Amino acid sequence: MRVHRFFESLPFTPDPFQVLAAEAVERGGSVVVTAPTGAGKTLVAEAAVHLSLERRRRVFYTTPLKALSNQKYRDFVDAYGPDRVGLLTGDNTINNGAPIVVMTTEVLRNMIYAGTDLAAVETVVLDEVHYLQDRFRGAVWEEVIIHAPRHIGLVCLSATVANADEFTEWLRARRGRTELVIEDHRPVRLERWWAVWDRYSKEVHVLPLFVDTAGGLRPNRSITRLLSRRGGRRRRFGTPKRLELVEHLAFLNMLPAIYFVFSRIGCDEAASRVAGTGIRLTDESEQEEIRRRAEAGTAHIDWSDLRALGYGRWLAALEKGVAAHHAGLVPAFKEVTEQLFCDGLVKLVFATETLALGINMPARTVVLDRLSKFTGEGHELMLPGEFTQLSGRAGRRGIDSVGHGVVLHSPYVPFERMVSIADLGSHPLRSSFRPTYNMVVNLIANYPRRQAERLLEASFAEFQRRRGGRGRSPTRRGVPSHDPAATGGLVSRFHRARRLLEDRGYVDGWTLRPPGEALRKVYNEMDFLLVEAIRTGILADLTPPELAASVSAFIYEPRRESDSPEPWPTDRLERRWGSLMALWDAHASAEKAHRLPATRPPEAGFGYLAYAWARDLDLEVLLEEETLDPGDFVRNARQLLDVLRQIRDAAEVLGVGRLGRVIGPLHAGMDRGVVAAGGVV
Repeated sequence: MRVHRFFESLPFTPDPFQVLAAEAVERGGSVVVTAPTGAGKTLVAEAAVHLSLERRRRVFYTTPLKALSNQKYRDFVDAYGPDRVGLLTGDNTINNGAPIVVMTTEVLRNMIYAGTDLAAVETVVLDEVHYLQDRFRGAVWEEVIIHAPRHIGLVCLSATVANADEFTEWLRARRGRTELVIEDHRPVRLERWWAVWDRYSKEVHVLPLFVDTAGGLRPNRSITRLLSRRGGRRRRFGTPKRLELVEHLAFLNMLPAIYFVFSRIGCDEAASRVAGTGIRLTDESEQEEIRRRAEAGTAHIDWSDLRALGYGRWLAALEKGVAAHHAGLVPAFKEVTEQLFCDGLVKLVFATETLALGINMPARTVVLDRLSKFTGEGHELMLPGEFTQLSGRAGRRGIDSVGHGVVLHSPYVPFERMVSIADLGSHPLRSSFRPTYNMVVNLIANYPRRQAERLLEASFAEFQRRRGGRGRSPTRRGVPSHDPAATGGLVSRFHRARRLLEDRGYVDGWTLRPPGEALRKVYNEMDFLLVEAIRTGILADLTPPELAASVSAFIYEPRRESDSPEPWPTDRLERRWGSLMALWDAHASAEKAHRLPATRPPEAGFGYLAYAWARDLDLEVLLEEETLDPGDFVRNARQLLDVLRQIRDAAEVLGVGRLGRVIGPLHAGMDRGVVAAGGVV
């Protein structure tokens, strides 16, 4: 087969599952590949790209995150040159006619709904396809699978899931010939350890959680015997302090390490304290290289913004080989940290679990600060599949012969429970698909009624519902299942949403009216409410900064319930906010009457910051109150820019030209400084 020529050109021998999957791609149809983190799923995608280029066809590579799209774009440019690679995200449009185009999955969904000509596209890679169970964005993956032209072969890459056969069976029913390739073997063996502080000996002990016996791996009972030595009234054993544990890991040659701490503040404090102790995990030549690459990676950011972002503290910790990594950091800081860590220059990263979501950043050791996470309503012990995902970063293929997953002793988690969590497992994949208002109008625009209903019936959600929900994952106490099977089926829910749109003049039977055409342009969680705000004049006759503040209510979500917004900066904004909340209240009542889930309310928490940034306020002044992490500010500002583009397009359909004319200069004025830097590849 031709794909073998691709493998023969590599400087290493591919694994059997990679060859099997690539051969399936060459035979045509679609393929599902599930494998542990770090097993090399991406090589299958690279083989698919090679095959499409050989046949002079186009290939789209989709990822769930802009950061991953940027990373894959750079990888493909290095391999094929800039002329053959394009990038499409909400932030960037680069060479979109190239034979290889990297994009976020939402971009492809929007292209399909817009009727973009995809005749020359042979293959679409859906990386991290297990995202389809994401509560808020998962429907996008199913929309692509359902609506993509049938001539396109899908290469679905997923972490290990418990029901890959069920997902493949659905895909086969939806798209025809589909092959499943499962790889259970980790390319680098994982050792799991228990770390404890012994108050008697004043040192850290690291012991294996499991021991190898004739009957296979068994929990290490020597740990339970050790824990039985309580030491009188005072506990003998405690949770190791971070510095002592890091020093012990360095002594055991178990660095570089990712140390998962499940809060941003915890990550920042841990990195600052460890770096501040005088620990130095790098030599002079490494420090010079770190400094050079940090300067190069942030050269596009103004010095005044760097000062506001704490660049000096960040660089000082980097030079010692220590960093934090979480969503509150600006993209440039995260990307420099990732590159330095991957190249072995930074030896220790304190990270939230977001790092485990697809970023290529393997380590020799992964440390879990604790086995519980805050779920939004309370702290719950993590599931084995979550432990597997986090510990999957341990072990660098081609560098390490073994990876290490370290669990810290906690007096609140019994050893038997700790072992059950660390016993490696996988999540069942379950659908989060539900019709949004935007989906409703796009189905009406693109298909006859019965065909649209059949497409909804062809969703993975309906497939699982008819089979009795076999793919449901374990649920935590107090966390709703978000099962679409609970509202009487997707077709019924679709028509309830359609009737609500009909009541508001968006559709007439199976025909779109102008508001419905405008709704097709809006891809926002609050899509219907946003178009209603345009129609009712809530966004009209505002200054550019006021418009930025008003629109921010549609994109902002507070991280904590205790977050209290700043007062609106003008009386007019205060009045418009009242009008918007009254509109939402009426909308929520209508949704209740139609037995639809209520759209979440707008949030005022980003309004003052959006207004001030649009008025050209300096970042240093803007962030001095520390009401929002810099990375959150950049991310929200870029989401705001994206929604402003959507409002411009919707306003044009509705004939509200003046609103569109305000958005042009507003967009240009906001896309500056650290916000503009957040969109740089």
